[in-house]
Amino acid sequence: MGSRMAENVAKAGFELICYDVAGTKERAPKDAKIGTSVGAVAAAAEVVILSLPNGDVSAGVAEEIIKTNRRTVTTIVDTSTIGVAAAKKVHGRLANSELAYMDAPVSGGIAGAAAATIALMFAGPREDFEALSYVLNAMSENLFHVGTEPGQAQAMKLLNNYLSGLALTATSEAISFGLTQGLEMSTMLDVLNASSGQNTATSDKFPKRVMSETYDAEFLNTLYLKDISLYVDNVTGAGTSDTIATALLPIWQGFSRAEPGADFTRIFPFIRDKR
Repeated sequence: MGSRMAENVAKAGFELICYDVAGTKERAPKDAKIGTSVGAVAAAAEVVILSLPNGDVSAGVAEEIIKTNRRTVTTIVDTSTIGVAAAKKVHGRLANSELAYMDAPVSGGIAGAAAATIALMFAGPREDFEALSYVLNAMSENLFHVGTEPGQAQAMKLLNNYLSGLALTATSEAISFGLTQGLEMSTMLDVLNASSGQNTATSDKFPKRVMSETYDAEFLNTLYLKDISLYVDNVTGAGTSDTIATALLPIWQGFSRAEPGADFTRIFPFIRDKR
């Protein structure tokens, strides 16, 4: 998703310097400068946008930024999904070095990142949200200021992904049942999408990814397992009800063990085949 967001920022006319530990040149927009390290980016850019796999990586990158000599960066916008506690920790560490940290995870998948239709959830001072809107609007037409404290946007992202995965899992179970009763998948989806059972799985993932058996949402089951695990951890910490979430978690643990790194829409054949 980071490469797609960077592409849109470049299209909006911003000068970029990019770095990706997995390989920068092939992921960076055509005319972007190529950084040789995190420090090279921090020494050249005023605003650094992160798109990273987890909280440990975000924390490590923050440390590299702090250690950079003659850095020009003043603001870090973290679009990663890292959880409430991790966002607060990174914010505190950067604040001690007079660097502003903006908690800004995104949702909408790779296709949404490419089309700039992802939802970007921002937690930070309202004035910072407005000041950064010039670049945030290049990444998304759907910007939401959800709060002023780091971690609030993470909470919003986690509860969103929990509901998205819950809908996908429940729809997989329901469609599997219908198939055993002789119902056609296309018929079930038509009825569901005109009825009260309609959700993002019935209207989008099943018609586009499951019926075609392409399973190409480009979001891995291991990444969703990370998100649902973070959600359960944070709900436990908050002391709110977790009955359904804790029942959902072992399903994704089993799926990830059986097919590590599979597209998360393959939860349907995993459930259908009762593996």
